[in-house]
Amino acid sequence: MTAKRVAFINEKGGTCKTTLAVNCAAWLAERKGKRVLLIDLDTQGHAGKSLGIDVRSAPITIADVLLDGSVEPSKAVLPTAVEGLDILPSNRSLFDLPERLATAHDKHTRLRSAVDSLTEKHDYDFVIFDAPPSLGVVTMSIMVATKEVIVPVALTYFALDGCAEVVQTVERVRKEHRRKDLTVSHVVPTLYRRTRMANEVLAKLSEYFEGRLAPTLGFNVKIDEAQSHGQTIWEYAPGSRGAEMIEAIAGAIFD
Repeated sequence: MTAKRVAFINEKGGTCKTTLAVNCAAWLAERKGKRVLLIDLDTQGHAGKSLGIDVRSAPITIADVLLDGSVEPSKAVLPTAVEGLDILPSNRSLFDLPERLATAHDKHTRLRSAVDSLTEKHDYDFVIFDAPPSLGVVTMSIMVATKEVIVPVALTYFALDGCAEVVQTVERVRKEHRRKDLTVSHVVPTLYRRTRMANEVLAKLSEYFEGRLAPTLGFNVKIDEAQSHGQTIWEYAPGSRGAEMIEAIAGAIFD
């Protein structure tokens, strides 16, 4: 069976992208019994840190895999405390990757090749990508490697601009890289508070992305606390409102 590939992408930071990628991946592994590979492509390495992994001391990272063709991708994969969930970690070594890959003819396809190799050798049901907060070489590579894009959108004044830019980039990748199967499958409204601005943005998203708008993620202290302890919400506070919200989102995206 071919692993389903899903990427959480937004060029803006602070949209709960990593929070959703990590906890949805853990939900698939823990609640649904799936084998999941989470690939962190953000230089901050927050996906790994959210899972209690010291990414700074990781001997091999995604940067090594993408920069050195002799590095076997499987050697960079680490198990996590969540049964069934593995991670391909990132850290600051990814920082200069765009510059180092600038002249490489295959700069946008190296990630896809690495994922193809991993899914051929390991029986993963899902591959989840956590993208950096930009639309550069790395994010383009993710779009070439995946089939589905999930866009977390913080309900602020500029939210629609950021979402529109992701949609435009998806269309560009579809044309330039002949990825007709690439699609924005869901938009997830995040950081919701009961304000007129948030409700207006939410209404516009609902109109534009009819049928693709996932349940809303509001502010929740338990989610923040879980991350500070290097745990998923399912490990830290499985009965919390935060867990309920993320489960509703994950169910809408993956069920």
